[in-house]
Amino acid sequence: MSHTVSTEINGHPLSLETGKVAKQADGAVVVRYGGSMVLATCVAAKTAKESQDFFPLTVEYRERAYAGGRIPGGYFKREGAPVKKEILTSRLIDRPIRPLFPDGFKNEVQVICLVISGDHENDPDVLAMNGASAALCLSGIPFDGPVGAVRVGHVDGKFIANPTTAQQQASALELVIAGTEDAVLMVEAGAKEVSEEIMLEAIAFGHAECKRLAKAQKELVAQEAKPRWAFDPNAGKDLELIRKVKDLAASGLREAFRTHAKHARSEAVAKVFEAVTKAFPVDDSKKAALKAAFEEAEAHEVRRLIVEDGMRVDGRKVNEIRPISIETGYLPRAHGSSLFTRGETQALVSATLGTKADEQKIESLEGESYRNFLLHYNFPSFSVGEVRRFGSPSRRDIGHGALAERAVEAVLPPKEEFPYTIRVVSDILESNGSSSMASVCGASLALMDAAVPIKAPVAGIAMGLVKEGDKYGILTDIMGTEDHYGDMDFKVAGTEKGVCALQMDIKIKGVSIDIMREALKQAREARLFVLGKMREALEKPRTELSPYAPRFVTIKIRTEKIREIIGPGGKVIRGIQEQTGAKIDVEDDGRVTIFSPDNESVQKALGMIQDICREVELDRIYVGKVRKITDFGAFVEVIPNTDGLLHVSQIAESRIRAVSDVLTEGDVVAVKVIEVDGNGKMRLSRKIALRENPALAQQEKLQNPNASHPPRD
Repeated sequence: MSHTVSTEINGHPLSLETGKVAKQADGAVVVRYGGSMVLATCVAAKTAKESQDFFPLTVEYRERAYAGGRIPGGYFKREGAPVKKEILTSRLIDRPIRPLFPDGFKNEVQVICLVISGDHENDPDVLAMNGASAALCLSGIPFDGPVGAVRVGHVDGKFIANPTTAQQQASALELVIAGTEDAVLMVEAGAKEVSEEIMLEAIAFGHAECKRLAKAQKELVAQEAKPRWAFDPNAGKDLELIRKVKDLAASGLREAFRTHAKHARSEAVAKVFEAVTKAFPVDDSKKAALKAAFEEAEAHEVRRLIVEDGMRVDGRKVNEIRPISIETGYLPRAHGSSLFTRGETQALVSATLGTKADEQKIESLEGESYRNFLLHYNFPSFSVGEVRRFGSPSRRDIGHGALAERAVEAVLPPKEEFPYTIRVVSDILESNGSSSMASVCGASLALMDAAVPIKAPVAGIAMGLVKEGDKYGILTDIMGTEDHYGDMDFKVAGTEKGVCALQMDIKIKGVSIDIMREALKQAREARLFVLGKMREALEKPRTELSPYAPRFVTIKIRTEKIREIIGPGGKVIRGIQEQTGAKIDVEDDGRVTIFSPDNESVQKALGMIQDICREVELDRIYVGKVRKITDFGAFVEVIPNTDGLLHVSQIAESRIRAVSDVLTEGDVVAVKVIEVDGNGKMRLSRKIALRENPALAQQEKLQNPNASHPPRD
């Protein structure tokens, strides 16, 4: 038997239905909003794998092509590996639900969300977030939900929940928020230099909507939920061992954490662990338990230092930023580059300028689109001194790159002013926390080094939180240990004017708006400090492009001329590009942009295009080439690709028997335009042109030495 509950978001009903489809899953919910539908399911293994020391949660979000009435492109004509949107949405779903599973739960859980209908108006990603939470709550799996999720827009000074595609395009803010009825769990935002106060208001507005969605899920759970699994988080734990390890390790860890360098500190901690293992000799079956007890002791000491002493393991105060060093122009052949180092985190960032041909084609439910700004983030294993498989980017890499891309995109110049395709690559060379925010800073500097006229530089900072009861410490510029043992990872990127991107993840069961307000204020102070350091290295965008970057010139032509520039099957434009070595982009509105590292090539291509686009003037004399001979006259090319009719009666002053008696194909002749009709067809006269300018007859003889002379009457 199926059950349905509904609530209203932005004036439209949002419904959650269960019991009709996918009944063999532990939990299954269909979420409907407008014409968009998402099927969210969850299944959990009934037992955990032996000696497993982590929680194996996997989340998969996929958009079926049929949902948008499309057939996938490519040879195989079926959906393949997940695209960027699907990977980012999988992360959006994962981040708020993960902290709501109890500590110690190690059974494998898989959440799968399928978009089965898309109306091109309502983004299904937030529907999937709500559906995943509802499915978990229905399943009986230990999960401390429900979680509501909405997207928030800001249009004409008003906040909108789940804005339509058109409203999103007009919005200065795009914020996705997830939370329980009690607290905020996750925030992901992009903005156009929005103030911290507006951002906080948007979060408060969105959380109110999340509460209503969580309440609707509770109504569904009350009707159809399966019995909750029995789970004791302390089952199997040796509490006495944990207590003894904590007592024995405390003083050694306290001393080890006075070592401020990452690797030296790691070695000091390892020696403490070695001493603990000698004090508590255990067999192989209990080694994992001993290691877990030591990590618990390590976490306790890191957190105690912050909350009680206001100090951090690298010796900094809670609001102190690590030393920053910056070098621009580091790569001689890149169009722009920077080496940004903050503490033990270092990003090598490059900027490359390309043409329209370098744009990325995107296939989605809404159809095809193109992106002319790309930011790619790479995290090789050597950056943390580890050995790992070297392969394609991970979900984390894609997520970090998307965050940095969102932050920098807000300050890019309009395509009409700077028509390049821009690719930024951030290679992390060292990492000890906040590499995505180092990528933001490095990307701004690399773009300025490449002479991209960005509106303002963007800097990013990662904030942390350690909360014990009512006591808490907000940390500026967190490093890896604080991220691992802390309760919050709150990344904020923006200009001096406002916030451009924001991402918050919580490991506890939420944070209050007051803590977020304090964190945003502290983040702004840190951001302004970093921006000051960036200005010292490079105050504003360079005025000259790299000698290896393509130059460009843009002209506007009549749209009727586009066909002539392209030519049949692209023959004309390919010919121009082959002759000049330039790249040519033609827009539907008549904008033509010519790119080449060589200015001479640009000017040569420009001249050829201008010749094609030249307009014929009535009553003007031209020197053209005979393209075709007919019985009634000849067709003369007045300007490139534009012919007019030279009637037999207009060839010579005297009467001629046949056109071929006077003209042959390829002859160069002087003609005057005597008529242009409404369709652009021209009538020409050679006899009038020669009558008005007799010197042209001699010019014809020089260019056509074998030309015939008209017979006399």
